[in-house]
Amino acid sequence: MEKINSNIVKVTDANFEEIIKGDKPVLIDFYADWCMPCKMLAPFISEIADDFKGKAVICKVNIDENAEITDKFGIKSIPTLIIFKDGEPVDKVVGFANKFRLSEMLERHM
Repeated sequence: MEKINSNIVKVTDANFEEIIKGDKPVLIDFYADWCMPCKMLAPFISEIADDFKGKAVICKVNIDENAEITDKFGIKSIPTLIIFKDGEPVDKVVGFANKFRLSEMLERHM
């Protein structure tokens, strides 16, 4: 599994199915390098990855590089964050969300 940093997994069209089928909740941040709200969200994603280490898998998908996943989940606006549990989407937020809201969402699916 390729990592963006020590606690954030890089998801691609190729490894997506493998990653969401684990036994822990998976938070995926659909983003693009040019997206300003995505850049504002990035520090929160890093903090959540640290806070939930060992309890959840925190991932990022670059929508410009992974059209298959992006299309499959109808991502039209970014950032979009989806939580998967047992391989299925169970929660979603579109647009900027603060760390508290994202942590709360993850806690509901533990």
